[in-house]
Amino acid sequence: MNVIAPSAAPALVRVAAGFVTGVSLVEQLPALPSPGLGGGLLLWFVLCPWRRWPGWTALVVGLGWALAYGSWRLSGVLPAAAARQTAQVEGRVVSLPDTMERGVRFDFTVERVLEPAGLVLPDRLRLSWYDPPAAAPKAGQRWRLRVSLRRPHGTLNPGGFDYEGWLFAQGIGAVGYVRESAANARLAEGVGVSLPAWRQRLYDGLARVLEGSPYAGLIEALTLGADGNITAAQWEVLRRTGTAHLIAISGSHIGLVAAVAFFVTQKLAATLGVLRCSPPSLAAGAGVLAALSYAALADFAIPTQRALIMVGIAMGAVWLRRALAFSQVLALALVAVVAYDPLAVLAPGLWLSFAAVALIGLAVAGRVEPPRGWRALVAINWVTALGLAPLLLLLFGQIPLIAPVANLLAVPVLGTLLVPLCLAGALLLPLAPGLGGGLLQGAEAILSWIWPLLERLSAVPWAQWSRAEPPPWTFPPAVLGAVLMLAPRGIPGRWLGLVLLLPALAAGVPRPAPGQFRLALLDVGQGLAAVLETHHRTLVFDTGARLGPNFDMGGAVVGPYLRQRGIRDIDLLIISHGDSDHSGGARTLAAQFPVALALTSAPEQLPDLMAAPCRAGQEWTWDGVRFAMLGPTGGLEKENDASCVLRVEGRNGSALLTGDIERASEERLVARYGAGLGSAVLVVPHHGSNSSSTRAFLAAVRPSLALIPAGPLNRFGFPHPQVLERYRAIGAQVLSTAESGAILVTVGDGPLRWEAYRVTHRRYWNAP
Repeated sequence: MNVIAPSAAPALVRVAAGFVTGVSLVEQLPALPSPGLGGGLLLWFVLCPWRRWPGWTALVVGLGWALAYGSWRLSGVLPAAAARQTAQVEGRVVSLPDTMERGVRFDFTVERVLEPAGLVLPDRLRLSWYDPPAAAPKAGQRWRLRVSLRRPHGTLNPGGFDYEGWLFAQGIGAVGYVRESAANARLAEGVGVSLPAWRQRLYDGLARVLEGSPYAGLIEALTLGADGNITAAQWEVLRRTGTAHLIAISGSHIGLVAAVAFFVTQKLAATLGVLRCSPPSLAAGAGVLAALSYAALADFAIPTQRALIMVGIAMGAVWLRRALAFSQVLALALVAVVAYDPLAVLAPGLWLSFAAVALIGLAVAGRVEPPRGWRALVAINWVTALGLAPLLLLLFGQIPLIAPVANLLAVPVLGTLLVPLCLAGALLLPLAPGLGGGLLQGAEAILSWIWPLLERLSAVPWAQWSRAEPPPWTFPPAVLGAVLMLAPRGIPGRWLGLVLLLPALAAGVPRPAPGQFRLALLDVGQGLAAVLETHHRTLVFDTGARLGPNFDMGGAVVGPYLRQRGIRDIDLLIISHGDSDHSGGARTLAAQFPVALALTSAPEQLPDLMAAPCRAGQEWTWDGVRFAMLGPTGGLEKENDASCVLRVEGRNGSALLTGDIERASEERLVARYGAGLGSAVLVVPHHGSNSSSTRAFLAAVRPSLALIPAGPLNRFGFPHPQVLERYRAIGAQVLSTAESGAILVTVGDGPLRWEAYRVTHRRYWNAP
């Protein structure tokens, strides 16, 4: 057996650190530099004495590789100039369709562009089909479709998910929707069964067996990586108990399947006396094949690709009979994963998975007398809970305190027992439907037993600890502190680990001073959601739209923003009116954050909130900031005109939030309050519709900053050009969430200060 010299391990770790650092630096850039920089980096690599400085050379190689990869990926994105591009295409549905409120969404690979002639489109599109035919598209089918396309564009908010970055990492170069057309038709699939079609058949089989089961979405996720049917309430249980990693197909699942295949094959090979190939080498091949098959079930999703590479490195060392130190295997795997996909450094899952493996090695493999059996399980739970805490706090602003207990219960059941049961059941369905269905129903029975226990654990008041996002400088000492606390007994100064953790645990976000307030107009696409903060209080005005049975902007945007700010409860929730793009996220938000009081103009549409009616004349003061409800005044026919209208006045500035009021309500407000409407900041009525923002209303408000909550290229054409011209005529600065992302305004003692999140936190893949 060849043994690598011990001195090679630190060198390999330095190379891995340098390479990953170089890649990570590029992924933070707001724009990619000129290709000349890549040439200069290549020259460095050729001319420098790289053997002397392997870490620095690896950093330069990482920079160059990430720049080249990013440029190549950008070349496959629909240009901004081609927005609203209409085309007729032929291609294949390559993903399991997701159910939306009024249709389905799926990924589509383009095989041929029929119209217009000469148009070049990205290879992979993400399409929505509203009100599709009864025979809706399924994975593996070929279709001819007339589509309207645009460059990928998602919401951008503090604490939120970068959907554009996710699409970019998935290789999706354009998004759009299917237009009504007589030419839309399903085409012949050809000979053979594609991987998407195979996954669709398994998915349909699972759906038939599990029809009506509340746990169907969980089993589909464990088997096929399809998590679209997991309910928002179930996600909340998984999030609060720290067990979400056991549901999505990830490194732990791929590793489990590979390990089972390895040990079973090795035992059989040794028992049967296979001579052509050594049992460990044969077992390594079986482990890779098993991992490959399971990854195929999940459609080779990016997390499974990372896990495959890690399994391949470990099994390759066995096959080649190389004795590698634990740190070497980890470093090689990290370099291989990031070299294969430089955008992987953006995924929290990458850092969590590698950190978890490193911590497990520290707890089990790195000890003279490693714990075994149930002691090993307890030790692993303890070290991962403590060791991952700084990462979880930095990435998500929360630590599931109940996770060690929940995982001690869930890992053996969900991670070890349920995965093989679900896999065996799904694969046997086409061959032996009775046996396969029985195994799946057995998996459902296990879930029906353990899930109520997880729900009870998630309901414990202290199950999850949330803090404001800590400053980046607190992260390195926190990691060092966690490692020090997990060091073996006998190492002096372990208590200093807690001291190093304190800055990250105690860090907070500064709140406005008394008499000041902070307004965040969040980017929720075509809808409205705003958060107002005073020194001690928090008000949420509208919650964005509900876009599907398990997705809304309250849970996806407003909640993460509040957690990022360290806010744990809502003093007042105002839903201006009942339209879905304003009220759709209210229930999810109220389920995640205690709400002291709710007001709305449509209490009958939101019975769950126990909301009182908002009406003109309501007034209160928080921390030296005065709040006044100016509308609705009653007697107007349109629901939009009945919107709650809120004016907020601090010591040196004011803001007016108007919901969807239109001309009739504006006229009544002007007649009733006149110059009393005056506000430095105006959240533009009705998303910039031409039915609002009348000249008389703008003359009364006299805003210096006008904020438009609107989605990019929305079907209503908001904001209307004539409305924009009226704001320019009064000298107001106009910002739109479609172009600026979240808009953060501070009304303090000095001049009005604002920040456009899409500008200050832009990455090179984000739409301009």
